[in-house]
Amino acid sequence: MAPRVAFHTLGCKVNQYDTRAVAALFRDAGYEVVDFSSPAEVYVINTCTVTSLGDKKSRQALRRARRQNPAAVVVAMGCYAQTAPDEVASLPGVDVVVGTTGRRRLVELVETARRRKGAAPVPPPPAAGAAVAVAPLTRESEFEELGEGAVPERARATVKVQEGCRQYCSYCKVPYARGPERSRPPAAVRAEVERLVAEGFREVVLTGIHLGSYGRDLPAEPRWDLARLAGEIARVPGLARLRLSSLEPTDVTDALITLVGENPVLCRHFHLPLQSGDDAILRRMNRHYTTAEYARVVERIRAAVPGAALTTDLIAGFPGETEEHFQRTLAFVREMAFSRLHVFPYSRRRGTPAASFPSQVPEAVKRERAGRLIALGRELSLAFHQPLVGRTVTVLFEEAAGSWWSGLTDTYVRVLALSPVPLGGEIKPVRVERAEAEEVYGRVEEGEG
Repeated sequence: MAPRVAFHTLGCKVNQYDTRAVAALFRDAGYEVVDFSSPAEVYVINTCTVTSLGDKKSRQALRRARRQNPAAVVVAMGCYAQTAPDEVASLPGVDVVVGTTGRRRLVELVETARRRKGAAPVPPPPAAGAAVAVAPLTRESEFEELGEGAVPERARATVKVQEGCRQYCSYCKVPYARGPERSRPPAAVRAEVERLVAEGFREVVLTGIHLGSYGRDLPAEPRWDLARLAGEIARVPGLARLRLSSLEPTDVTDALITLVGENPVLCRHFHLPLQSGDDAILRRMNRHYTTAEYARVVERIRAAVPGAALTTDLIAGFPGETEEHFQRTLAFVREMAFSRLHVFPYSRRRGTPAASFPSQVPEAVKRERAGRLIALGRELSLAFHQPLVGRTVTVLFEEAAGSWWSGLTDTYVRVLALSPVPLGGEIKPVRVERAEAEEVYGRVEEGEG
């Protein structure tokens, strides 16, 4: 019987991509990949450390794996393992610790751990000592190509094209977990997208830790940046949509805006993290723009891309944020008229500059401010959705919920439509009849699509 390996992933789409790529390495080595709740000889937890809750959930998943099979090899991989390898290695039951690089050796490390356990007359005690294979990220200069790792989301697939970050925002552990910026070779990106299109995916999402920095570490000749890569991928035959994930506002170039405005394959959706709408707080966060500069980026997008959707991330209760600062954030967010907000209460991360800042905001205040931002986000989403009523939008359908089929427009609006026939993977025109904050409802137009 083939040995079984189970995976559990915490955190972002990049982590999900890495997990799938590592799972492919295990399959190639003869392992059967099973659900995390199933019995397995190996459990791999791809950890997250972007918030303290990510650390906690990572530890919980490691303990759960050990409970499910005390004799299994338990692996901690990813960002939490990278930033706190000794702490993770000391957790009861952890056998192997790898970070965010060197993962091509993981099967070999697991095989060594399995032999060590198998040679013992009884399973070694939980504190027998983990094999730690976490390399300093400063030594990494190339994108680690793990193989096929695209994250399928029914009719969409996410492809990782970039690794690392050098922004060093004062609240963020990501640069310490992911290291310097590395770009995936364009030929490798195109090859993966071509394979996904051949498998039937209609939309591809390009993602990375700092996506907008794509190409900065590649040779100067020929010059590659995100706009050139997106333009190249948009020409893949059969690709209906290409979506870009999160972009720093300072990385939104005129060439990229023009490409989205002129090429119908590019989705008219920009996710631009704002984090705060107050300039003093932005400086404390070590964000590299002012609200006026951010607003000019938004103005350029809306002038060149009619109907574009703008979504954003916000942190509530950053150290030193007063009610006056927060009121300026509320006003600026309303002025920008975002179509969707992703709101996070500030999480104090050990090892980041902001963790030692004075004037830490009480948890209750952070939660209350986050609640006000969420309420504003629902108001803005409804305002973005309401003008769609009576109009026809193009929807890539993904999944069914009873008789309703759910999908997305290129502007990232969730659309539900009744259909007696399956619509998964189909792109159809839908006449919008009703708008709510989270989604809109409509009917598929007859005889079209």
